[in-house]
Amino acid sequence: MKLDDERESSNFEDRRGGGGVRGKGGLGIGAVVVILIVSYFLDINPSTLMGVAEQVQSGAPSQAARPLDPANDPQREMVSELRKVLSKTEDTWQKIFEAGGAQYREPKLVVFTGSTPTACGTGDTASGPFYCPADEKMYLDLAFFTELERRYRAAGDFARAYVIAHEVGHHVQKLTGVSQKTAKLRQQLSAKDYNKVSVRVELQADCYAGVWAHHAHKAKPFIEPGDIEEALRAATAIGDDALQRAASGRVVPDSFTHGSSEQRVRWFKTGFEGGSLKACDTFSAGSV
Repeated sequence: MKLDDERESSNFEDRRGGGGVRGKGGLGIGAVVVILIVSYFLDINPSTLMGVAEQVQSGAPSQAARPLDPANDPQREMVSELRKVLSKTEDTWQKIFEAGGAQYREPKLVVFTGSTPTACGTGDTASGPFYCPADEKMYLDLAFFTELERRYRAAGDFARAYVIAHEVGHHVQKLTGVSQKTAKLRQQLSAKDYNKVSVRVELQADCYAGVWAHHAHKAKPFIEPGDIEEALRAATAIGDDALQRAASGRVVPDSFTHGSSEQRVRWFKTGFEGGSLKACDTFSAGSV
């Protein structure tokens, strides 16, 4: 990506420096990170993850966050990159909302290490990147990207941009009322039936990520050869079928919560190739 001359978003909160996760039996952050990708893309209920994390960490004193010195931050280049990507989502979605006669509220990106308080409960490394609609913030432990690259062979700056754009897509769903409607359905449907709703929610967020890339590049070219392929490799690697096959050797479509590799790639491409929000209406589609 060409981001050298982009501004860095001010909607950024750095909570790193509080120390790693450690609990009973010496469980460290490295062990927790193993489940990071799967827990995120299989949409395990955050409250469940938090409960597990609390049990794992019980008896271990938490460490207060210590602000990192930017000059000595080993992740400063990645942090700068993410802030620039976030700024491009702000500029792009602001224009899209204005064109539709609406106002866009910018979400905030919070990076942390180990665990952090959120309006949706305690956010933990094991939760993976997630969006909290209650405070309109996105939470991310940067260890996620290390795991994405090493375990799932999905490296690259645009793979990281895809993840951020996907979470911003959930924020767009909050602003347009989709999140509120689907939250009510969660209380009314069985887990099996709600999984089908969840797949449509996640595929729409993938499509919105594509819409962002389309309009952001059209306004100011920044996508380089190979970038889109990075996003598609990431989408392929973390499809429900790919993750289930890698974990157990079998695929259970009824348990999908984010969609198959093919679906995730197809919906991102739908958004990217056409740039149309209407084309991202996964809820009206007969099949996804």
